[in-house]
Amino acid sequence: MINKLKNLKLAIIGLGYVGLPLALEFQKKRSVIGFDIEKKRIKELNSYFDRNLETTTQELKNIKQLIFTSNEKNLASANCFIITVPTPIDKSKKPDLKPLFKASKIVSKFIKKGDLIIYESTVYPGCVEERCVPILEKFSRFKFNQDFFCGYSPERINPGDKKHKVSNIKKITSGSIPEIASLVDNLYNEIVTVGTYKAPSIKVAEAAKVIENTQRDLNIALINELSIFFSKMNLDTQAVLNAAASKWNFLPFKPGLVGGHCIGVDPYYLTYKAKSIGYNPKIILAGREINDKMGNHVSSQLVAAMKKKSIKIKNANILIMGLTFKENCADIRNSGVKSVIKGLRKFNCKLDLYDPWANPEEIKKTYNIYPSSSLTKSYYDGIVITVAHDKFKSMGIENIFNLCKKKHVIYDLKYLFTSNKIDLRL
Repeated sequence: MINKLKNLKLAIIGLGYVGLPLALEFQKKRSVIGFDIEKKRIKELNSYFDRNLETTTQELKNIKQLIFTSNEKNLASANCFIITVPTPIDKSKKPDLKPLFKASKIVSKFIKKGDLIIYESTVYPGCVEERCVPILEKFSRFKFNQDFFCGYSPERINPGDKKHKVSNIKKITSGSIPEIASLVDNLYNEIVTVGTYKAPSIKVAEAAKVIENTQRDLNIALINELSIFFSKMNLDTQAVLNAAASKWNFLPFKPGLVGGHCIGVDPYYLTYKAKSIGYNPKIILAGREINDKMGNHVSSQLVAAMKKKSIKIKNANILIMGLTFKENCADIRNSGVKSVIKGLRKFNCKLDLYDPWANPEEIKKTYNIYPSSSLTKSYYDGIVITVAHDKFKSMGIENIFNLCKKKHVIYDLKYLFTSNKIDLRL
């Protein structure tokens, strides 16, 4: 028997950038169990601290129907499990589904007849029913679409964005049978004020999610390629884009580093599935290749500009301003800045890293460099502004300029400043 909407008892599996905001919204309407395998994360949340800086202490103190736990046994009382774990890629740029499979196995221990499992993690079309459902069936010993049911409602979280949140971003929903599709849709309509879009199948919902970011990746790749071409012609890319934008239907994309857990990852999920059915995608992978090489392009441009000013490259002091994958966000995983740092290390530059948002320990772990907490004036031969943090904007170009030696290069990747003190832009 299928559980009715009013009887659903939620457990959200994974309390990262997706799971925590979702749990906080749902607890306003019904009781929620927030589960994460990382005990440190649970301890922090129970102490009213969100290391991702997406949630305030006051918001965590105000929760009324939400418990945080790493104890699997607490999942026994739930009958609707929402899985929000990461779906990264491995070193070969193939889908790494281990976190998804592990979460599915954990949930399967507590499935009862009539239970509902909803996936929010980004996957390729067919993944839920072809890869996750068999795990649920194996370890629960129940039959799919007979004893338990599945839904898919892909996350649309935008880290660092205080305007677009769970409640005001339209949500795609779907279910393994029509009755479940309606149940999932009604559930999310409890918290999404701008409405939902009920897809005709789980596969359609999976595909829709993965192409959202693939489309953006390709558009950025086009502009990145144009910026490389224009720089060789000594053309100002932004000036060209501004002129083109005078036409009403020109799409306003900008060049830049492409990272994060969506744009830099989702296309590989789509191409993996395409190859598995015998189709070799060309445009998608071409766009990925361009975007993956932008960090090397940036480091080469900086070095070339320094050489023009007769600045010695070896042991040059370079400041990287911004390490997160996007502005006003604490997440450094999958950041496009990593490839810039890798490129500059090949030139034997001395690097200082600075980011007021990122966790210093995470930076040290990732780059083997402890970040600067304060900046020394008149010290740097080159500065690369890689992330458009509001805090960098408020510093002002004069303060950044004063960090440099007399001969220097300032490279503003994000067009954060319009000053003539900027030497390079993408």
